[in-house]
Amino acid sequence: MTAAYITGGAGLIGSFIARQLIEDRVVDSVVLLDHFGRYVDSLKETFVDYRRLRFVGIEDKIVVERGDGSSHSVVYQTLKKHRPRYVIHLAALPLAKLPNLNPEEAQQGSIETTVKLIDSINQLKQDGGPAPERFVYASSSMVYGDFQTEVATEEHPTNPKEIYGTMKLAGEVVTRGLCQFYDIPFSIVRPSAVYGPTDMNRRVTQIFVEKAIFGEKITVHGQNEALDFTFVKDAAKGFVLAATKLAAVGETFNITLGRAHTLLDFVKGLQKHFPNLRYEVTERDAFRPKRGTLSIDKARRLLGYEPQYPLQRGIDEYVAFVRKHHPLANMPERAVG
Repeated sequence: MTAAYITGGAGLIGSFIARQLIEDRVVDSVVLLDHFGRYVDSLKETFVDYRRLRFVGIEDKIVVERGDGSSHSVVYQTLKKHRPRYVIHLAALPLAKLPNLNPEEAQQGSIETTVKLIDSINQLKQDGGPAPERFVYASSSMVYGDFQTEVATEEHPTNPKEIYGTMKLAGEVVTRGLCQFYDIPFSIVRPSAVYGPTDMNRRVTQIFVEKAIFGEKITVHGQNEALDFTFVKDAAKGFVLAATKLAAVGETFNITLGRAHTLLDFVKGLQKHFPNLRYEVTERDAFRPKRGTLSIDKARRLLGYEPQYPLQRGIDEYVAFVRKHHPLANMPERAVG
C-alpha cells in the first residue's frame, strides 16, 4: 500500500491534490494532516463549510489525522505510522490578506512546520525504515513582490513586500537548505490566484461569484489589476507532477494558467451567467504587489504540465458549483442568477 501525506490536506488545494493522486492511481491512499482551523468569520450569514464535499466519492481512500503540523511529535508519529511515499506541505495561512494577520502566525506554517517536517523525514531515514521519496513545498507567486517584467519566470527576483510572501519565501530557503543538508529530494511550487469549487476562505474570486449570485454590486479594485488566475484542478495536477516527476527534484516551478487576466476580466466572465451584474471600478488595493503573467515554460518542459482550464471554463464550473451547493443560492429571496 502506497500513501501520500498532505499537510493542510483538508484545504482547497490539498483536497484537490488528494483527489488527483487517487484518480491518477499514483497512491492507494492519502493521509491528510489538518488542524481544521477557520480563517474567516464563521458567524457571517454567507459562510458555508464545504469541507465535507471535498472528498465525496473518495472517502474510503482518505485517512484524516487531526493535528498541528508545527508539533514535532505529531508530525513524526504520523509520518512513522503511515510511511508515505510523497509529502506535500500546504499547511499555512490560506491567503495573503487576513484580518489581524501578524508575522508570528504567518511564520508558523511556512517556517516552523517546514522545519519540523523535514527534520522528521530525516529521522525516518535515520531509523532505517522507508522514507518519503519527495518533499514538495507550497510557496506562492507573492514571493516575487512587484513584477519587474511583463512575464515572470522562476528566475525573476524575489522581493516580497508583505507578510505572507515574506514567510513563503523564508519557507523556500528552509526547504532548499535543509533538504540539501539531509539529502532529501524536494520540489518547490509557486501557485497564483487559485480559485474554484469549495473555496471558503473569501478569496476575491469567491467574493465576486457570491456577490453575482446574490445580486450585489461588485467592487473591482483597479482597472488594470491583473492576476494569473489558476483553476484549482490545474494547480492540483501541477503539484502531483512536481511530486512524482524525477525531473522536478531540486527545482522550483510556477504552476499557474500561464496567462494573466484582470479582475475586470473575471467579472466580465461572470456576466455570461449574470447579464444584469452590477460592478464599479475603484482604486487598486495598494496592499497587493503589482503582478501579472507567470511563465509556465519550465513546468511544461520538465513536467509535461499543461493547464486545462482557461478562465471562462473555470468560471463556468465554479459558478455551477456555488449555485448548486450554497444554501442561500437556493433561496428565491436571495439568489438572482
